Amino acid sequence: MYDIIVVGAGPAGISAGIYGVSRGKKVLVLEKGEVGGLIGKVSTVTHYAGIVPGETGDSFAARMREQAESAGVEIRQETVEQVQMQGDVKTVVTDQGQHTCKKLILANGTTGRKLGIPGEMELAGKGMGMNAAKHGANYAGKHVYVVGGADGAVKEALYLASLAEKVTIIHFEPQLGCIAEFRDKVKKTRNIQLMLNTRLHAVRGENQVEQLDLRSEVDGSITTVDDPGCGIFVYAGTVPNTQLYTELELQDGYIPVNDWMETSIPGVYAAGDIRVKQVRQVATAVADGATAAVHACIG
Repeated sequence: MYDIIVVGAGPAGISAGIYGVSRGKKVLVLEKGEVGGLIGKVSTVTHYAGIVPGETGDSFAARMREQAESAGVEIRQETVEQVQMQGDVKTVVTDQGQHTCKKLILANGTTGRKLGIPGEMELAGKGMGMNAAKHGANYAGKHVYVVGGADGAVKEALYLASLAEKVTIIHFEPQLGCIAEFRDKVKKTRNIQLMLNTRLHAVRGENQVEQLDLRSEVDGSITTVDDPGCGIFVYAGTVPNTQLYTELELQDGYIPVNDWMETSIPGVYAAGDIRVKQVRQVATAVADGATAAVHACIG
């Protein structure tokens, strides 16, 4: 029996674990992938207070794990398959067993949104849906396309521009939706070009991406681009990982909470990107995790 089980080892989950053990609680953090969550997969971490120069997603995640384990947080790589939230004892069933706890903190974040276009699944990992931090070096000197215009997409495009011959940002709106800092950097980067008012409509190829269909948001016309061997990196938003939480009422797929990160079920909290909120950043995720754990320890 644990005092607190945290589902997810991103910034919110790790923060919750650290704050929980600091108050003398027995805490288990469950993570199906690697510590760090989505932030662990980015090329660079920016704007978070206290990051070291050249901070990457990998280095940030490694330091989070080291800090948590040094504090006494137990972290297990297990996939959660079922959660029972009602009652004084909560039960979490994973692919490796069953765990019980008094308090449960849901911090398993979001997953990158798929485009749902022809060729996306067939060419996944073959040039389509690549990860900049992990696969960017494979496209050194080649052409790459980044789908998305928000901060995360543009930041990865800037990183890829240091490797690729040409980076094309495909965004459906008439201007990028990122912060001014990134827009200014894009303007100063000679090998980045913008394709605004445009959506990626389809991709084709055998063992690599060979053709892209681009659809104009202005007149609906389709333009076909031949670019064999290019890489396509999709950063078109995320969807919350709430599919297992059928006992909770959701808002647009996200979990509503109060100021203490409490859900509608006593003893169950939600923190980070998985909850209803306005700002989804590492800084706010860490704050959510701390708040949830502190209240779980005294509630």
